[in-house]
Amino acid sequence: MTKRLVWAACFAAIVVAGAPPPVARAEPVGELLTRLQGLYQKAEEASEAYNATEVALKARQDEERRLAVELGRARTALGAERATAGRLAREQYQGTLGFSPYLRMLLSGDPQQAVDQRRIAAREGARRAGVVARLEKGAQQADALAAAARTALDAQQGLAAEQKRQQQEVSGRLKEVERLLAALTPEELAGLGRREAAVTAGAQRELVDSGRLPARTGTPTAAGGTALRYATAQIGKPYVWGAEGPASFDCSGLTSQAWQHAGRSIPRTSQEQWAQLPRVPLDRLRPGDLVVYFPKATHVALYIGDGKVIQAPRPGTTVKVSPIAANPLLGAVRPDPEGVPLAEFTPPPLPEAATAGDDVGYSAEESDEETSAR
Repeated sequence: MTKRLVWAACFAAIVVAGAPPPVARAEPVGELLTRLQGLYQKAEEASEAYNATEVALKARQDEERRLAVELGRARTALGAERATAGRLAREQYQGTLGFSPYLRMLLSGDPQQAVDQRRIAAREGARRAGVVARLEKGAQQADALAAAARTALDAQQGLAAEQKRQQQEVSGRLKEVERLLAALTPEELAGLGRREAAVTAGAQRELVDSGRLPARTGTPTAAGGTALRYATAQIGKPYVWGAEGPASFDCSGLTSQAWQHAGRSIPRTSQEQWAQLPRVPLDRLRPGDLVVYFPKATHVALYIGDGKVIQAPRPGTTVKVSPIAANPLLGAVRPDPEGVPLAEFTPPPLPEAATAGDDVGYSAEESDEETSAR
């Protein structure tokens, strides 16, 4: 029995304690596994949607803070221009009580002094016009920044509400899984474990025999080696959806953090990693590349060579080493396509229990693309 199924059995024992003995169901193990796979995959899709919303929310929060700082500066500058405009208005009012600049020029006995006064008057007029223009521009800028800040805040509040809804959806999906597992008999749990292991082993054999993987494991780039060492150090830590370390991870949290520690920022979610990073054929995989799974790219792992990956499989499991075909393959991407593979590389040693526990993520249905990718 696999590690997750041991956990499930314990959970089931707690839930059904004191209740009548469970009645063996007629539902075949294969159908049970398919149903369980569907529930887990829907939970993982909701989890990655939550992660994407979290990224968008952080961006909006950063934008709102930036706009708030700019708005503060604009209002400070606007206040200074208003003070200057007020002082000029007072000076102009006071100047009307005496002779006008033109009359003073006519009464002056010195023609040069008159010309100087005229120049001074022209300069003063230009200065006043400049103050008025800056005042108008500052007011428009402050109004625009205030409107943008309000828009960013509204979007931020909308994203926060969406994130809360997604969080509730993930929790609901996982509760469905818990209810299903709690209703299974020990025999059914053991049967699921055997079925999972057989499916994974068969998919791996088929992929290896197809020749679609590299004939030999190459070396990573310097950054890829750093990402690989980081991922290896996380083996044994629990899967927690939405987590990106250091105590726990979800699938894309592990891969994004591994490459972050290698000095390369990549998207947070598996969908964006698949969408934005350069694709690489499976037969050209090198350690450090990312392997993406399921038609919607809702699962991702880090390739370590020899047909294996490091991944955070799903709730109830820990970060581990798995066969690359443990999940239905979509393809692979490379975070550092411009990198040059190292001449030599010694892989980090794996813990003894690196391969212990479940390997598979889940999908309710497999498309023709998934079947052919295995």
